[in-house]
Amino acid sequence: MTRRLAGAALAVAAGAAVLAAAGAGAAQAAQAAQHGPAAQAGQAGHGGRGEVDFTGIVALSNCSGSLVRGPRSRDTDAALVLTNGHCLESGMPKAGQVIVDQPSTRAFKLLDPTGQKELGSLQATKVEYATMTDTDVTVYRLSSTYADIKKKYGAPALRLSTARPHDGTEIRVVSGYWKKIYGCKTEATVHRLREGEWTWKDSIRYAPECQTIHGTSGSPIIDVRTRHVVGVNNTGNDDGERCTLNNPCEVDRDGNVTVRHGIHYGQQTYLLARCLGKGNDVVLGKSCALPKPAATPKG
Repeated sequence: MTRRLAGAALAVAAGAAVLAAAGAGAAQAAQAAQHGPAAQAGQAGHGGRGEVDFTGIVALSNCSGSLVRGPRSRDTDAALVLTNGHCLESGMPKAGQVIVDQPSTRAFKLLDPTGQKELGSLQATKVEYATMTDTDVTVYRLSSTYADIKKKYGAPALRLSTARPHDGTEIRVVSGYWKKIYGCKTEATVHRLREGEWTWKDSIRYAPECQTIHGTSGSPIIDVRTRHVVGVNNTGNDDGERCTLNNPCEVDRDGNVTVRHGIHYGQQTYLLARCLGKGNDVVLGKSCALPKPAATPKG
């Protein structure tokens, strides 16, 4: 998975860190470049509003992420960071596993709008929600409120859209790990995307221009027109294999399998936005369609 499934993402991130320590910055840049065009912030305008930048973007030790808020979030609420389920520090959740309210002390590097400067470090207190079933998402609750972060760093959170993205939407995938922005359009909504033991529903398939790479896992998918987060980047088919790790396959409603070598995908986040209730809690009730933890057997 992108950036992938943590088995690969962790290995690549660790390898990148080793290279960096050895002074191999050029090797990192070459690795990123060989996977296709990565649009730097400010290269493409839209409607006179200015290009999507790194506002609200964070870097993890092995992945990318973003500072987000839902439609009911208040400035005084503890802030949330969004990334992939496979980026979870305790390891990838198994198929069917849902994690809620797990203590965490994970730190995140908050970037400035250019992506070239770290404004400071944000600290998690717990994993609010994480799963790789139906979607691939982790939501961390922070020790700071949105107001605290805005006052200290001048950084607002990105807003989660409550609507599904339409096919053909102009998007930016913003990676805090690589400090790069990938630009393209959403190409299609995939009924089921299967990778190893995991299956995701209604995944976003990118147009070929979005050649995201390992380390971009957890990057927000931002609708250029609204500036809202409509998804989270999570995988791509590396080797042309069928439904294996780092080689997801598409499954249509009739069960037909299609492999698209070199194509990349993300997961929609409108369900998460709709499930965020008072105090930024993920409320897994009847009106929330996110997977729920398995019931604990009695006695």
